[in-house]
Amino acid sequence: METVRTKYIGDLRTEATHVRSSVKITTDAPVDNQGKGEFFSPTDLLATSLGSCMLTIMGISARTHGFNIDGTEVSITKVMGTEPRRVVEVVVELTFPHNNYSAKERKLLQLSAKECPVANSLHPDLKQNIIFKFKE
Repeated sequence: METVRTKYIGDLRTEATHVRSSVKITTDAPVDNQGKGEFFSPTDLLATSLGSCMLTIMGISARTHGFNIDGTEVSITKVMGTEPRRVVEVVVELTFPHNNYSAKERKLLQLSAKECPVANSLHPDLKQNIIFKFKE
């Protein structure tokens, strides 16, 4: 079954529709590549997908093991390269809402984040720098 339907709407923009929910996302080329930068760029969505995937898989692991990560946030920095133009590094900074996780829970979170399907789908040459921060 089709997952996403995307249409080029002009002016370096696309509109993607999630088939099951009909939710739409508009993309724009970034300002450093002839766009206006008024919406997520396709490479922003790549970075966003990685962070969201990590949070989701960590949430599943936490639920399975009887704890939660509610309030955890991810900050993502995308680094572009040239020749060819592509994402060469993604810095993923995960900030957890407290510091009360056991050593076992922390290990589960770290393993879960690194094993999310998006992380495993990216080319091995793309550097994934993952930072875990626990608030005091």
